[in-house]
Amino acid sequence: MPPEQKAREIPKVSAVTLRFFQRIVRAYFRRHFRAVMVQHAEHLADTQGPLIVYANHSSWWDPMVSILLAQVLLPTRKHYAPMDAAALERYPILRRLGIFPVEMASARGAAQFLRTSQAILESGGVVWITPQGRFSDPREAPLRFKPGLGTLATRTPEVTLLPLAIEYTFWDERLPETLLCFGQPIRIVPGVSTEAATQQLELALEDAMRELKAAAIARDARAFRVLLSGGRGSGGWYGLGRRVRALVTGKTLPIDHTERREQPMSLDELRDQATRKKYLQ
Repeated sequence: MPPEQKAREIPKVSAVTLRFFQRIVRAYFRRHFRAVMVQHAEHLADTQGPLIVYANHSSWWDPMVSILLAQVLLPTRKHYAPMDAAALERYPILRRLGIFPVEMASARGAAQFLRTSQAILESGGVVWITPQGRFSDPREAPLRFKPGLGTLATRTPEVTLLPLAIEYTFWDERLPETLLCFGQPIRIVPGVSTEAATQQLELALEDAMRELKAAAIARDARAFRVLLSGGRGSGGWYGLGRRVRALVTGKTLPIDHTERREQPMSLDELRDQATRKKYLQ
């Protein structure tokens, strides 16, 4: 692809709009979730070259997860994602965030997706994809992807594909948890068919989803690192009454219902984890 055509294919990202949405995303997660917690964050921080992050798609929150992860774990790279063209027409401001339109269920749309995604990857950008193409339960198995991701993987040399499992679940508190698990990075062997590549990618995401499912059922926060802390306590009149009672009696107010030995991770630690790991090897 000629350089001038490649430049035209890459969506324009507004830095001002992106920073505004990043603040909104963090505020939304803090308000609506007790915490955002992640397993194997180093798999994202350790990647070099062309990168595709692909995830299961169970909720309206999924794109906001991508924005948060991109900001915290890969802040120096530009990030993009495809979206159904008809849906994007209703939210045109999303184009300024790197969201690009794709006509679903048409040959022209498939070609458009490949051209834009390849131009982004060749420029050093990251593409985030939900290849199921629809909302689905996070326990659904086996997974079935649309062919676009497999085709892109076989046509992009040296691309790394990283599966991301996402769940939103209630544990012991008033607010739910956002639970994330990165799977093992994948490189597609040259010459592999689209069908074989798609199956390999499906199985890799299923593995990550099974690992996350087990951790979610175990309810053990120690299996995760805290990416972002949100609302805690009972809230409402009951929570206010507990705070007043603690103030009057001078007793310490336990915020959570059960002890949570979480592993908070600073932004610097998350970003530098891969570098430290390489140094120690």
